[in-house]
Amino acid sequence: QVQLVESGGGLVQVGGSLRLSCAASGRTLSIYPIYAMGWFRQAPGKEREFVAGRMWSGSSTKYGDSVTGRFTLSRDQAGNTGYLQMNSLKPEDTAVYYCAVKVRKSDSWDYWGQGTQVTVSS
Repeated sequence: QVQLVESGGGLVQVGGSLRLSCAASGRTLSIYPIYAMGWFRQAPGKEREFVAGRMWSGSSTKYGDSVTGRFTLSRDQAGNTGYLQMNSLKPEDTAVYYCAVKVRKSDSWDYWGQGTQVTVSS
């Protein structure tokens, strides 16, 4: 199993910034290292939305249209923590943010975090 713990959410004013962290742990990672990490969000009454994702090697990164140019993915090179830097936040960015990882090449994400709330106030 893999455990994912998100942190860094909170309340921020329009135009502000937050950095979310996603720390992955578990015995599975010693056998199957992280292949990719992604971030999703879900606002009340809306479907879950892809925010950003990257190959753990860094060879490929994708961003959702609504966050391109404002959000940036990164990771710690030595460990299993990924980051989502969110700048120029807008009220429409308000949602619960979830990180997810793949430990293999597949169309689906293998493990999910519990989510962290981001609220952007105007």
